[in-house]
Amino acid sequence: MRSPTTTQQARPPDFSTTEFREALGMFATGVTIVTARTPQGDLVGLTANSFNSVSLAPPLVLWSLARSAGSMAAFSTGSHYAINILGAEQQALARQFAAKDVDRYHGVAFALGASGAPLLEGAVATFECFNRSRYEEGDHVIFVGEVERCHHRAGASPLLYHGGRFYNEHPL
Repeated sequence: MRSPTTTQQARPPDFSTTEFREALGMFATGVTIVTARTPQGDLVGLTANSFNSVSLAPPLVLWSLARSAGSMAAFSTGSHYAINILGAEQQALARQFAAKDVDRYHGVAFALGASGAPLLEGAVATFECFNRSRYEEGDHVIFVGEVERCHHRAGASPLLYHGGRFYNEHPL
């Protein structure tokens, strides 16, 4: 289905950035760590909750990254990355990969996937992705990955994020 071509534009927002952020926070999400390895062998990774499925055939997923992120060059130019969905017991890992000016991989157990992206031990699911396309929108870049391999731990509880807080105890 195609969207009709329109010359209309959105109206200016009638809310503050803070109000928008707080409203977005009311949508509970899972927590991921997106990882990659540069051609020079450097490991990059970050915590993200902007993950979503796109298509089953072909298998596509998406996530987004702030244009100002220090890892933007590595993810924009790299051919592959992995999306690691965190388990309920991995809150400390989510915080570690969200921190600035630290060695995010310090003490982290992982194995390299088939394309070289780190797969984090204990993740409830992993998706090894080919960096298929990117779309610049607002202050972020949306990455669409074509999933080449995926694995999951059946029955594992995910780490959740809602209203600016992590939740690891929930009846599923």
